[in-house]
Amino acid sequence: MPKTVKAAVAGANGYAGMTLVNLLARHPGVQLSQLTSRSYAGKPYSEVFPLLDLKGEFRPDPDPDGLDVVFSCLPYNVSAGKAAGWIAAGARVIDMSGDFRLQDAKQYPIWYRQEHPAPELLAKAVCGLPELHAAELKDAALVAVPGCYSTASILALAPVVAAGLAASDFVVDAKSGVSGAGRSLGIGVHFSEVNESVGAYAIGGHRHLPELKQELSKLSRNGEVNVTFVPHLIPMTRGILATCYFDLKGSLEELQDAYLEFYAGQPFTRVVDQSPTTKLASHSNLCLINVAAQGKKAVVTAALDNLIKGASGQGVECFNIAFGFDRTTALEGPAQWP
Repeated sequence: MPKTVKAAVAGANGYAGMTLVNLLARHPGVQLSQLTSRSYAGKPYSEVFPLLDLKGEFRPDPDPDGLDVVFSCLPYNVSAGKAAGWIAAGARVIDMSGDFRLQDAKQYPIWYRQEHPAPELLAKAVCGLPELHAAELKDAALVAVPGCYSTASILALAPVVAAGLAASDFVVDAKSGVSGAGRSLGIGVHFSEVNESVGAYAIGGHRHLPELKQELSKLSRNGEVNVTFVPHLIPMTRGILATCYFDLKGSLEELQDAYLEFYAGQPFTRVVDQSPTTKLASHSNLCLINVAAQGKKAVVTAALDNLIKGASGQGVECFNIAFGFDRTTALEGPAQWP
């Protein structure tokens, strides 16, 4: 068993941060040394985590001195300016903000509305998707956990792209629970706005689209992969369902075999016989994938929990690989919040 790892969680009072703290609190190899929150600075941990036996007060920012790892659940455009200092102090960084997901610095003004403040770190960042990058995660100083939509869509399409079994571009119709928008107040996620209503948004381009194309293009035999991605907001608390369409090259049986081979031995990504519902994956680190077809049009569905496999659980999975723990540590029981 590796040594006890001293960890900080930055932005511990958001949905991803709260989920992460609940997972790390039951990890046998983690000492939760610092929890940070600007809005709760100076207040006891019990104000946010009344059921956890955590002693201490929230800091406004992490002090990396003596830390082994900083998990960053800060808003995008915030982590990027802080990560270099944390790394220089000797901490490894697992970032869930989106600030290091794209390898091309020129993409950040397009998708994140500002120049990247630390472009020199982009080449060091490893995509935090263990199904594709487990070997690189072992020595990574900086891990960029992909977005929830990206995780579901990449895992849904990676096997077919790697096998070259698609005869067309890809269309992804994805739906998310409201917790994917975060815990901050906004009119678009008020109960009266989302209840009994479903709508598409970001039709011109969602910021998870470039990371989806980036990762799939690395697997492609034919260069850049073309994807049309349309997200929808669903009146439920948690969950992602990505339904992916493309023309078949070869038979459905060949495609199904490619998926079974690609995910053989993976502890959390499973190929299932029926199209999965979000409730099957809820409160777990599972991504459930079904491979089917209508005639020559393949229909691949993937379901996961946006706060666990789509965020904090995947962050812990990456942490386990990076620090030499069993990949499933702290991830086999349900996480309850929110």
